[in-house]
Amino acid sequence: MKFQPPTLERIMRSKTSSAMPSDKTYVNNETRNYFQAIDNMIKVFDFRPEDEVLFLTDPLLDRRVIDALHGIALSRGCRPREYMMPTTQLARCPEEAKSTIEKATFVVSSWFCSVNDPLFNKLRKEKGQRWVKITYFRDLDLLHTPQGRFPVDLVGEIIRATARMYPTSENFDMTFKCPRGSDLVIKWTPDMVKGLLANNRWRGQDKATEDGCYVHFMPTHGPNIYDLNCFGRDQGKRKAGQNAEMEGVIYPQWAIGFDEPFQEKIGLEFKNGVVKKVHGKTREADVMRDMLVGVNAELHELGCGFNPKYPRFKAYPAGSNAPGALHFGTDSDQPSEYLKRNVPRWEEPHIHQDSVIFDATVKVGDRTMIDNGFLMALRDPKVVEEASRYGDPAELLEQFVE
Repeated sequence: MKFQPPTLERIMRSKTSSAMPSDKTYVNNETRNYFQAIDNMIKVFDFRPEDEVLFLTDPLLDRRVIDALHGIALSRGCRPREYMMPTTQLARCPEEAKSTIEKATFVVSSWFCSVNDPLFNKLRKEKGQRWVKITYFRDLDLLHTPQGRFPVDLVGEIIRATARMYPTSENFDMTFKCPRGSDLVIKWTPDMVKGLLANNRWRGQDKATEDGCYVHFMPTHGPNIYDLNCFGRDQGKRKAGQNAEMEGVIYPQWAIGFDEPFQEKIGLEFKNGVVKKVHGKTREADVMRDMLVGVNAELHELGCGFNPKYPRFKAYPAGSNAPGALHFGTDSDQPSEYLKRNVPRWEEPHIHQDSVIFDATVKVGDRTMIDNGFLMALRDPKVVEEASRYGDPAELLEQFVE
């Protein structure tokens, strides 16, 4: 009988055919990965023996997270306390919690208002309180993920490389484009850049070692490539309603509270930092219109990720945080009934909305910061050199988790 050469159908049907390595993780590798993530965690939560450690929590948080951090604090000679509120969705510090928070020197928080509450900013500035926000560490099992073990110091180098792209001595345009037709311009001045980059996270300081710091763990979210710190928000210098000169439309691919990415082109039209119009005819466009138009939906933050191992297309809980993916975070004057129904236990308040673009091209002056969703800082020579300390730079920086 004549030999029948293998067909493509036979190859595809085979149970053993493969041209890629197995995705099986052996116990010894998992153990190694896990302890790398633990070391990252301990570096960030730099408790001092004299610290008054306070946890600001909510009932939906994985208790193992607090127990793990409590144990580290105890080993350093601290005696932590905890203040729990019914939800993370706090726009301001509760009056009854203020006296407790004022006594702390190190705060670990799941509360939304952690970043911009006037009291918290004052305590960081005047008392030197160190803060770690744990929006992305609500489940202890995240220590078993690639983003959990990605070197925290390498995240800092990627952030510093991005910061170096901003012109600092002249006015310039920050422009946004995408394949769907996004076309947005934000006008910048040197003073705005100075205000933005004054944040400790823009110096790549992602560990809670410096007095007055505010960092995230896991170190995935931000710093923002535009936010109201351009005008001294955290220092209390921003005037009411002060925003950048900004005009144009962006076409996000997804937004919080929607089961699937948008099938229709839905456009958000901005004018001086506020959403003025939503373009589109589908039900999703109507929902976004109701959520954002006529309610002073102000661009609170324009977030970008800096951890290459964060899942690229994961938009929940606060916008994608993969390098080069953007989330336009707006805050409105009134909560969205749609968000309250669809994501009632969301970690953010229902006045907030994160609209996500995975494939934007962003320029600052004549420099390309993001190219079709790829953060150019990942190829900065100093970033590549730093990555080589931990392994193969190409694998660490450009093998993304989808």
